[in-house]
Amino acid sequence: MRPALKNEIFVATCLFGLESLVGEELDALGCKRLETIDGRIWFEAPVTAIPKLNINLRYAERVLLEVGSVYADSFEKLFDGCYGLPWENYIGENDAFPVKGHSIKSKLISLPDCQKIIKKASARRLGDVYGRDVLPENGVKKQIEFFIFKDKASLMIDTTGEPLHKRGYRTEATAAPLRETLAAAMAKIARPREDVLFWDPMCGSGTIAIEAALLMTNTAPGLNRTFAAEEYGWFPKEEWESARDEAVGAIRETEFKARATDISPEAVATAKANIKRAGMSAYIECYVKDALTIETEGRRGTVVCNPPYGERLVTLKEAEQLYRAMGRHFATLDRWQIYVLTSDEYFEKVYGRRADKVRKLYNGMIKCGYYQFFKK
Repeated sequence: MRPALKNEIFVATCLFGLESLVGEELDALGCKRLETIDGRIWFEAPVTAIPKLNINLRYAERVLLEVGSVYADSFEKLFDGCYGLPWENYIGENDAFPVKGHSIKSKLISLPDCQKIIKKASARRLGDVYGRDVLPENGVKKQIEFFIFKDKASLMIDTTGEPLHKRGYRTEATAAPLRETLAAAMAKIARPREDVLFWDPMCGSGTIAIEAALLMTNTAPGLNRTFAAEEYGWFPKEEWESARDEAVGAIRETEFKARATDISPEAVATAKANIKRAGMSAYIECYVKDALTIETEGRRGTVVCNPPYGERLVTLKEAEQLYRAMGRHFATLDRWQIYVLTSDEYFEKVYGRRADKVRKLYNGMIKCGYYQFFKK
């Protein structure tokens, strides 16, 4: 079974605050943006773009194929609208099709009830098409996702599987690891360059430096993992292989250099292993060092870090003591640019300097500020 070779409507999901970066990626991949809300971008693309989208999107979490959308301010309308969609174009007679989703600012607020209605309607449609009272659901899993916003239900099939932030290189992590998609965004916003040393002095699992190196080498983040849609039978394996070959061919050599350091030997050991798995050892130095002792060594540089927030690893008082010390020491780094992600609303006051720019980002569900200090 394979959807018709035509343009489809897709939804790319992402962490709040990354919508513009995902949109720019979609533009670069030749997609047509249709609508953007917090955490979601609707766009149009050929169905054959599914491999390329999953392999190459750096800041998105999932690529969902929209089967259709319906107005649903009652369960009856949700059932009728769902039944009227062409599920048979995407789900085979034996396929499993579990349902999950979200409802925001809508009359239908019970997620379990929405799940049951959508499951029942899609099952009845498929049963009628395939001439079966009971569907076996012992084949390939095709996850149905719904998103109901202001009584409009978007009904989709997940093409990604494990979320896109799971690149495959981080099999080990320190406590409270930073999601790879957010780390990639932090690196992008910091404008890494070949002639400027990129340094994460509180590297933890090494994620920020790895994502910066992947970005600078134009290495597709999904090269070393698989995706749910590879099992759907929509495309021959050769099409997935071709998309991967194209991504490999786009990798470039660079003089970019990064450092990933941490005061914890255990964190550095974890980071080194992750850097090696990501294939970025040629671009990243990784060693034990206190962040409050780093020096410019006469080089131009950019510091990008995600220090403790005082929520999980240390107390707020301990975090603010660290921020105060960071402000004093980082002021000695000549004209280096500094980028710090934290949830502390009073960070600038404690750090001792007003940021040139603050961008709102979310670390999971934690609202953060990405504080950017440019050259004085």
